[in-house]
Amino acid sequence: MSQISAEQKQALGKVAVLMGGTAAEREVSLVSGAAVLAGLQHKGVDAHGIDVTGPESLSQLIDGGFDRVFIVLHGRGGEDGAMQGALEILALPYTGSGVLGSAIGMDKFRTKLLWNAIGLPTPAYRMVRKAADLDAVAELGFPLMVKPAQEGSSIGMAKVTSADQLRGAWEAAAKYDANVLVEQWITGSEYTAAVVGDEAMPVIRLETDSDFYDYEAKYESDETRYLIPSGLSDEKEREAQKLALEAYSAVGASGWGRVDLMMDESGNFWLLEVNTVPGMTSHSLVPMAAQARGIDFDSLVVRILEQTLEDDSEVNA
Repeated sequence: MSQISAEQKQALGKVAVLMGGTAAEREVSLVSGAAVLAGLQHKGVDAHGIDVTGPESLSQLIDGGFDRVFIVLHGRGGEDGAMQGALEILALPYTGSGVLGSAIGMDKFRTKLLWNAIGLPTPAYRMVRKAADLDAVAELGFPLMVKPAQEGSSIGMAKVTSADQLRGAWEAAAKYDANVLVEQWITGSEYTAAVVGDEAMPVIRLETDSDFYDYEAKYESDETRYLIPSGLSDEKEREAQKLALEAYSAVGASGWGRVDLMMDESGNFWLLEVNTVPGMTSHSLVPMAAQARGIDFDSLVVRILEQTLEDDSEVNA
């Protein structure tokens, strides 16, 4: 496996890989972070892992003499603009979306508001903040998807098929976030499109024996099926990629990420959400899509990291 050149190594300098965090996705982030760290080191990058456990972790960045940061923090505190804002203050270039794109992408409610405003297709929804808000939800019809507005990895999500299940699902989701999104269920096939730089990778079709692509299907099950090629026609594949890029750009995302979408039984695509720091585990979708494009895992993480060099040039311009 070829390593980066001496010039690349010097340009990238000393790299901190931030992983862990304090959100519900901590364990997934630690696995993702370990994989990214190993990939960078395999390519010869001077990379060092930092398990983010609180504000004191910023001292490690300040005292460590780092030149740039690879963020592999999933969920709040790492994917929502908070860490991005801290790194802006420290003048440390970092991977992925900036403060605005991270904050909007993490908030499923405001993401959908934006998509609706510019005419991008996304399932009908209601925001539920208190029990009284549940009264307006039934008009969406059943089944429904209930999810915390600012949580990832399908944590706290549930499919609801009748009114008597609704309150319990809302209460379960509200343990993770006071703002709960209740969304119209789309019957059809689930797809995901990874974005690296300004390029959409090959679309992946997800098949699971669960009701939807939940936490177990994402990280624990060996029964989940990832179809790449996706089985879409060339025209529908391009349509999905184009829609993903539009959705990604609309929230201000940049660098790398993933857009999840459904195709209903009539062949119409529906946008679900944007992930600005997707998983990088053995079950993860961005590495899988990149591999289909001929980019191995180690080369992928270097490509993502090298985008931070553009931040250097902008600062020095």
